[in-house]
Amino acid sequence: MNIEFKLFTLAASILLAPVGAVLADSTLKDALKNDFLIGAALNPSQFTESNAVEANFVKQQFDSISPENVLKWEIVHPEPGRFDFSLADRYVEFGEANHMFIIGHTLVWHEQTPDWVFKNADGSPVDHDTLLNCLSNHIFTVVGRYKGRIKGWDVVNEAVNEDGTLRQSPWYKILGPDFLVKAYQFAHAADPQAELYYNDYSTENEPKRRGAIALIRRLQAAGVHVTAVGIQEHVRLDWPPTQLISDAITAFSQLGVKVSITELDVDVLPEAFRGNGADVSINVAQRAELNPYPNGLPDSVQAALARRYADLFAVYIKHRAEMERVTLWGVEDGDSWLNNWPVRGRTNYPLLFDREGQPKPAYTAVLQTARQMNMASHQSSLEAASLSHP
Repeated sequence: MNIEFKLFTLAASILLAPVGAVLADSTLKDALKNDFLIGAALNPSQFTESNAVEANFVKQQFDSISPENVLKWEIVHPEPGRFDFSLADRYVEFGEANHMFIIGHTLVWHEQTPDWVFKNADGSPVDHDTLLNCLSNHIFTVVGRYKGRIKGWDVVNEAVNEDGTLRQSPWYKILGPDFLVKAYQFAHAADPQAELYYNDYSTENEPKRRGAIALIRRLQAAGVHVTAVGIQEHVRLDWPPTQLISDAITAFSQLGVKVSITELDVDVLPEAFRGNGADVSINVAQRAELNPYPNGLPDSVQAALARRYADLFAVYIKHRAEMERVTLWGVEDGDSWLNNWPVRGRTNYPLLFDREGQPKPAYTAVLQTARQMNMASHQSSLEAASLSHP
């Protein structure tokens, strides 16, 4: 029986399988321990343990963590000359106490960066040297504070347009494309042992993927060592096809870098705007037809979500040799940014755990997909060994 047929029969068996069918001692990090790290993006209630239930849940399920917001510029460096590490310190301490692989997100982004970084008091753009010095100071201060503690950094986030060109962000307009190289050089100098990543969405689309590949090659030609490319993977039930995801993983790995899925969630609500992606500047007005499940997810959609997660993890595990990490963007459905993007106030169900922190059929699907594929891989290895040693 080939793997594709096994996965088909697996999907058929788990679409509405009761969560109780999963063994009591199963966790995501146990099921995937031979494949890659499995992580989640945390909010302060989880890593400060003010929500003790969710904090314990994170400890049980995940071996890697990302900060949803507390290391973004607007929070950690809100004013010139003033840094606020109060929440970031708690985040790192939580990861260390629980022996997790700690991610820093993100150093250079065109969003959630205060206006003072790019503008003078009169509103005019700062000059090249002023912005470069500001960038250097920020990276050396933030990365340096957590040297040897935060293991990997999303250095640059979302620098490529959908057509593959470099985004005309304030970073680009003032510093030119060299801001990319400088950011990685500063981060490496601040912590030579830290892994350095490039992170973006929609790189499953060929034009954007070509642009991201060109960006990585530009960095490599300048002597920058990029450890991994992060594919954000904010996906829908019907987009992107798994073949495009597989193609993207292969294309990036051929650059000599690892690949991580960095912000995984599955949007189950009606499409609110034409196109795909995760541009946080998009804001669509609320309409009743865009929020069809305020009181719970129908079984048919729950089944489709389980099937989608099974298919996604089948691709990730197939590429385990090229993969470093898969991180879900949130812990349970109530945490998800998709409740408020691109439409505020919707009720979405994009993660593996519901609003009560209970595992969904999608969670069962991931565990069983991991077991099935790892068993098949083990069996193939045994068969190959027996053929080579008759």
